Amino acid sequence: MDNQVWYLRISKLALALAIIRSKPADRSSREYTEHLAKVISGQESKWREKVETLEAEVLQLRQKLLLSRICSGSFKSGDSSSQLQAQEPGTSENTLTVLEDSGCDLSNEQISQDFVESCTPPPFPSLPIGKKHCATSENPLSSHMQFLHRLLELKSWTESGSLKTDLSHFENNSSTVSDSVFQLLDGLITFYREPKFPFSSFWTEAVATLARLISDCDLSNHILKKCSKKLEEFEKTLLQIILRNNHINRFQVQHYVSQSLVTLGNCSLLRKSVISLLLSEVNSFIDDLDATSQEQASYDVTRYENIFSLFWILEQLLQKENEEGNTLDMGHDNQEIQKFLQKHDEAICQLSDTFPLLTFYLWRLGILLNSIEIKTVENNSLP
Repeated sequence: MDNQVWYLRISKLALALAIIRSKPADRSSREYTEHLAKVISGQESKWREKVETLEAEVLQLRQKLLLSRICSGSFKSGDSSSQLQAQEPGTSENTLTVLEDSGCDLSNEQISQDFVESCTPPPFPSLPIGKKHCATSENPLSSHMQFLHRLLELKSWTESGSLKTDLSHFENNSSTVSDSVFQLLDGLITFYREPKFPFSSFWTEAVATLARLISDCDLSNHILKKCSKKLEEFEKTLLQIILRNNHINRFQVQHYVSQSLVTLGNCSLLRKSVISLLLSEVNSFIDDLDATSQEQASYDVTRYENIFSLFWILEQLLQKENEEGNTLDMGHDNQEIQKFLQKHDEAICQLSDTFPLLTFYLWRLGILLNSIEIKTVENNSLP
């Protein structure tokens, strides 16, 4: 017998004997065991909540530390004048004007110190702590949004190499950015599973911030290492909201959700996965609709109406792909594109009489995909 199995059996026997010996006289062994299980599970739940609270507080402290370290490190390399020029022109001019008009003769060191203090982010508001799976309100996510916004703002005006070096060194040890993005994605998934209309601008800004972070070459590696599966789950959540919504007034919600998918797809690193996910659903729908048409059976009207939102999203992303010309990753290895193109002409011929609007959209998508295929072949043929 394996030592581990033997140890487990002995432990179970010892636990059973301990429960039998310690049980009250007015309770059976079964009742006392169930009572102990409830007590232990309650304690475990309380400890889990405490751990989640502490983890959230630690992450908030790490966010503050990273921002302050980046901000202070950006001014340690190079002279103060180059650092001042790194900021946005309007703010830089205003800062210098205030200092010059004060009538005081300030040194470069004093100017740099004053500017650092003015750019140092104000203290974060206290983070409302709640269970991760209950983060349906905006407040628990606002701290992460503030941190990510400030990080992107610092990167936008910092021209020196100190930001990139410091961030890479810090993130290899603490992964503050990726943890913050993971929490933001968790909250977004929770909200979009049951979206409430009218939409708050917070959610659209959160998706836009997420796309900006992944588009950043310095931050994308840290984020994708930890959050790739979470990103895929978020994309699928948005897609299912569009396809499964059967409410009469669903089109306003679908518009916002579709725009969120377009925002994600505008990021070149996510575009391929979003397009493949959309084409997979379109290919499946065309197969089902073709089978239904041949059998002259009734089809799902709601699914038919919802698929047009996917057509619109695909058209936006394929046009973006054609404009940018980044077709190397969208070539012959994409199975969903190949499947769509192989059945494209046949589907149009078979469905054009019954579903003219649908086949018109299929024709437009086919033109865009064929254009990508041609550019891919041309790029691959270049020496």
